[in-house]
Amino acid sequence: MKGRNYAGRTSAHLAPARSGPDRPATGQHSEDQTLSVRTFHASGAISFSTKGEYGVRMLVQLARRWRPESPVPASLAEVALDEALPRAYLEQLAIPLREAGIVASTRGARGGYALARDPREITLGEALRALEGPLAPMICASEDPNHALCERLGACSVNYLWVKVRDAISGVLDTTTLADLIPAPHLIELGIRERTPVPV
Repeated sequence: MKGRNYAGRTSAHLAPARSGPDRPATGQHSEDQTLSVRTFHASGAISFSTKGEYGVRMLVQLARRWRPESPVPASLAEVALDEALPRAYLEQLAIPLREAGIVASTRGARGGYALARDPREITLGEALRALEGPLAPMICASEDPNHALCERLGACSVNYLWVKVRDAISGVLDTTTLADLIPAPHLIELGIRERTPVPV
């Protein structure tokens, strides 16, 4: 299927249409060719950028260090080392996460970043929207009410599909918390989850 791809989207997106002999270099498709020139980091039809991937990995590391009584700040150098990620990139990702109230920073010799709230209260949907923007598998199915609409929206019968895809992704992200990504034994150690009695 040859679908349009629109530049400027920062959330989930479709892979660009491939060029080939059946796609003329001029004429009505010339605009599509310009808009579809994009670089993707993952295979598959729908993907998030490295902002979402690295940002979630950073948050999981902070969740593992979180303590109910007193969150323990972690330096981004530690997180970068644990996750084999570039520290400079994590510093950029920390800005929107702090602005969204997901992480808090502390200055000083023992400063760093920590979750601003209990990891059970922070969903992946909240985190990814802070990092990537509104979910939008296609331009006609963006969560952003102010997003530019597709010119074919009034006559397109496929919009229903993309809205269903968006809502399915949103449903998973909005019901999954950072605590869900931490191994149960670690949560028990932190006092976030009670130990389940072993049946006898």
